[in-house]
Amino acid sequence: MYKISIIGILVQLVISTSCYSQDNDSPYSWDWKKDGIWLGAGFGGSVGGLLIGKEKTPYTEEQLNALDKNDLFVLDRWAAGNYSKNASVASDYPFYGSFVVPFALLLDDKINNETATVLGLYLESLATTSAIFTITAGLVDRPRPLVFSEDAPLERRLRKTSKRSFYSGHVAASATAMFFAAKVYSDFHPRSPLRPYFWTAAFTVPAAIGYLRLKAGKHYLTDIVLGYTLGALTGYLVPELHKKKEKSFQLYPSAGLTPMGREVNGLAIRYSF
Repeated sequence: MYKISIIGILVQLVISTSCYSQDNDSPYSWDWKKDGIWLGAGFGGSVGGLLIGKEKTPYTEEQLNALDKNDLFVLDRWAAGNYSKNASVASDYPFYGSFVVPFALLLDDKINNETATVLGLYLESLATTSAIFTITAGLVDRPRPLVFSEDAPLERRLRKTSKRSFYSGHVAASATAMFFAAKVYSDFHPRSPLRPYFWTAAFTVPAAIGYLRLKAGKHYLTDIVLGYTLGALTGYLVPELHKKKEKSFQLYPSAGLTPMGREVNGLAIRYSF
């Protein structure tokens, strides 16, 4: 028979500072019911936004001539009149390239073991960004900076897409993809020396795209800042909201020897933070 201490329970308090063990378990959880609704809402919002946008009508020459850049927000007036076709084309390369980065994560063995979950979260992130952007762009009429440029072709200035300055979809989508990649890699490899490189890319690539979109006359500064902020938050928060929650307190049986060599039997409490 085991001898029991005076209180009959051996209490061991173990304080753990590590976030995750070094096994291959995914840091994320996926619920097909809840996430299916989320995805459906994202896709539905995107379609709804596109349908709203189709109702826009292009500027007439009379309306175009009546536009006054002094009616713009003071921080945006300096960009009015910008136009560069080369900058517009150049912005597409990092824009489309950023979408590939999360897929490149699957080359990592640990992340590849959770391909379905990671791709599901990525799709959810992009669907969320798409829904917010398309609805906003469909509802808000704001002339692009190139509308005020005499260097821009008249045909280009009269398109109905010239009313879709607010806000930058290029920057928002790129920020979502890049911040998602940095967040996922960091969650799977919290001690990796490569983490700073992922975060540096996440911050700089959307900013570079934003600069090119400003130069191209596609957006104003506030369009870029808002797109960057919303995209980055979505790319970061979608994985964060799906992280598995660890129990702070765990109670389990334990046995051991006292310093006097007496055998005791009891319980152990583990506290993690």
